[in-house]
Amino acid sequence: MLDLKFDSDGLIPAICQDVTSGRVLMMAWMNAEALRLTRERGEATFWSRSRQTLWRKGESSGNVLKVVEIRADCDADALLLRVEAAGPACHTGAESCFFQDLDGARHEPPASGFLVALDALVAARRSADPATSYTARLLAGGPLTVAQKVGEEGVEVALAAVAQDDTRVIDEAADLLYHLIVLLRARGLSLLDVLKRLRQRHAA
Repeated sequence: MLDLKFDSDGLIPAICQDVTSGRVLMMAWMNAEALRLTRERGEATFWSRSRQTLWRKGESSGNVLKVVEIRADCDADALLLRVEAAGPACHTGAESCFFQDLDGARHEPPASGFLVALDALVAARRSADPATSYTARLLAGGPLTVAQKVGEEGVEVALAAVAQDDTRVIDEAADLLYHLIVLLRARGLSLLDVLKRLRQRHAA
């Protein structure tokens, strides 16, 4: 194993990055034991400097970070954890802890991060009341029902692209993306599964 350089307190900074979107989610500290547990369990575990104890990300919120890969920087004094996030990484409920600039202005996540968040929201709607949630109603109808909607939306995008203005094309494309995500969830799949396949093709 690489000879990592822990600081005088036995700690090393660990930056967590979403493996799909590439967005930096958070930074925390690890000691040797936190790193060992992370590698052993496959879920990010850190050292709390304020509480002086180990903590597993998501142990109370459920927003765990599944670790896909761990890299060290060129000086071996910082770690990069490439992760799959089960929910918001920040304790504020934001997708990433890095959501504001130095003036305090809040910034929205990039489009890819928003799509991943939308996918998670669609999955959560499965337990909602179909009488009050359109998404839940679609999911309750099963893959056939949602597939029909995807077909309809696909045709509408094509028609808008050749006969209508840009605003209409964008609106119809948004409808298609949403219904495609619902269809994936109706089949027990996720947007991450599709993004992983695209990444594999890109690397080939």
